[in-house]
Amino acid sequence: MAQGPTITTIAKRAGVSIASVSRVLNGLPTRQDTVSRVMAAAEELGYVRNAVARSLKSRRTHQVAFAMADVGNPAYLSMLREIQPVLKDAGYRLVLHSTGAVVADEIDVLHSLGERYVDGMIMVPLRVTEAHLEMLATARAPVVVIGSVPEGTPVDNVRADSRTGVRLAIDHLHALGRRRIGLVNGPLDTVPGAARGAGYREALGALGLPYDDELVEIGDFYRDEGRRAVATLLARRPDVDALMCANDLIALGALDVLRAAGRRVPEDVAVVGMDDTDLAAASWPSLTSVSLGSAERGRTAAELLLDRLQESEHAPRVVTVPPRLTVRASTTGGEAPPRVGESGTTGSGEPDGGGG
Repeated sequence: MAQGPTITTIAKRAGVSIASVSRVLNGLPTRQDTVSRVMAAAEELGYVRNAVARSLKSRRTHQVAFAMADVGNPAYLSMLREIQPVLKDAGYRLVLHSTGAVVADEIDVLHSLGERYVDGMIMVPLRVTEAHLEMLATARAPVVVIGSVPEGTPVDNVRADSRTGVRLAIDHLHALGRRRIGLVNGPLDTVPGAARGAGYREALGALGLPYDDELVEIGDFYRDEGRRAVATLLARRPDVDALMCANDLIALGALDVLRAAGRRVPEDVAVVGMDDTDLAAASWPSLTSVSLGSAERGRTAAELLLDRLQESEHAPRVVTVPPRLTVRASTTGGEAPPRVGESGTTGSGEPDGGGG
């Protein structure tokens, strides 16, 4: 059965944002020319507001929740900076939940949707358990998940492609002549940890490099854990000539340890992070990192949720944001150290946190 028009198709026809369409259809203050364009596009497309949605309109809170593992993690901040304005333009306030990646807390947040304190939720779970899937299947309000969920899960889903991202990084290191490439990963029972571990094995295999357990260290997605894990790996394999780190915070911890050990970056050990957060460009040396499109994933999730709030009957959608590699001095060199007082000096002011 062909899918009927939604606020996404109306926005494309009218040449306006999804948020603007949502404001018009919800009767919120909007410029008259925008109202005219949206209503004309809706009429052309044969859009009819869902009767159930209309009857529930008076019960809406015009609030949306954003649940993430750690509000201090720069990857989540990138998402937040995109989610907030999209929802605000559509007349919604944002409620934040920092769950610490505790499964029980995330399940509790999903359960609380039945209290109707928000109209919908965007969630970024590090682990996806059977309890998550059960709650998502019976959620009392629309939920968009940023991160991978099993096929058939009845929610809109915005995904990163960590495996391809790791492949980009390993290919880059290999092209630079690195052959003893270590992996410093987060927990393997998390969605990002599992994907990045699998991507590392696949990338090595594609290049004809052997997988070596001694070159892999599992920690967590925090800078302090990055320091511990890298120190352990270096003690075991001092001949490592490159490090693939599962996020930028781990990579910053790696730079701390290498600097303290007198190992030059990238001459002795090249370092790649993941997420390409603001910290990557501000570090010294600046950090080569794989962008997983945190900002784009946040913006896309907000748009999907607005569309779902407006028209709830279409099938769940899955959007995958492709990765890209940003090459900086931590793999190619050529960068002078910052003078005292410039950004990039090492300190403890950067936020630590878990992340995908």
